[in-house]
Amino acid sequence: MNRRSFLQKSAGVTSAGILAGFGNRTEFATGQTADPYGPSGSVTDVAGIKVGHFTDTRRPTGCTVILAEDGAVGGVDVRGGAPGTRETDLLDPVNMVQHVHAVVLSGGSAYGLDTATGAMRYLEEKSIGFDVRIARVPIVPAAILFDLGIGGKPHIRPDAEAGYQACEAATHGPVAEGSVGAGAGATVGKMSIGAPGTRTSMKSGIGNACFTMPDGLRVGAIVAVNAVGDVYDPDTGSVLAGARMPDGSGFVQIVRRIRESGSLRLETPPGNTTIGVIVTNVGLTKTQANRIAQVGHDGLARAINPSHLQADGDTLFAMATGTWEGDVNLSLVSILAAEAVTRAIIRAVVTADGLPGYPSYSDLNNG
Repeated sequence: MNRRSFLQKSAGVTSAGILAGFGNRTEFATGQTADPYGPSGSVTDVAGIKVGHFTDTRRPTGCTVILAEDGAVGGVDVRGGAPGTRETDLLDPVNMVQHVHAVVLSGGSAYGLDTATGAMRYLEEKSIGFDVRIARVPIVPAAILFDLGIGGKPHIRPDAEAGYQACEAATHGPVAEGSVGAGAGATVGKMSIGAPGTRTSMKSGIGNACFTMPDGLRVGAIVAVNAVGDVYDPDTGSVLAGARMPDGSGFVQIVRRIRESGSLRLETPPGNTTIGVIVTNVGLTKTQANRIAQVGHDGLARAINPSHLQADGDTLFAMATGTWEGDVNLSLVSILAAEAVTRAIIRAVVTADGLPGYPSYSDLNNG
């Protein structure tokens, strides 16, 4: 089914309406290509940030490391009811340590938190960390998503060695997106429709974006999208990826179905959670970094509906390198952060590769 007919059956809109929506899109970044969902920069455009992926070849899973070897002020906001995280308490503004040296996003459920140990080993070998006089302790927060049900081998999950290899692969270059790293086993649209065992979800991945202002201020986000909900283009109201009707006639539109039926039945196992990192070159305090992470969830909720449910572990970190010396306008940075999260989520689904039983955006729109 081609893109236009699938969206028409899903949203009940005319082709003219769809095309008008595409034509009236607000540009996300200067110089964006004609493709409304094309690249919009990389988080590595922020000086001091490197990104590396480890993608397991044995089953779809992996991890992604966002490195700030010179340190970055950190923040976090956890909104989901089933989070899997490490070192988030340290990011509370009342606590002592100010800087983080990496953030790890990983598949593998709680087992995947071990990837942060590998990142710590990598940084320790480079003498990077919080100086406690007798040693330097790398500060590496982490968050995980549940992908153990993808690929049929739940005993295979990212470990410390995977985290180490992701660090070794980290570069300042453009970030690979789609079914790589923490997004390798990510899926979206987990509402169960039809007979028990019917799978209607779609393949997702990891995406990123970065906005550069004329004065050099930069704000970006990298997000691994493994959501219960559908992923929307908020500019057009179209579902890009999510729960599909069993007969292939379009999208279920989860929230509308819940309103009509009064029930929610998730796929089993309910493997969910959207995790990401907002990065900026602005000099922020820990309090401000936490505020940026908090407002970033507005962008998550604009792109994913429903979000922040009991079975989600939705978590956003913030990393501020402070390499830009302009005056801080926290509201401006907050707005850009939320937009970057939205854009990164869209990139995560449009760049993903499908798996057997889990079609991708490209599969539905280029078939």
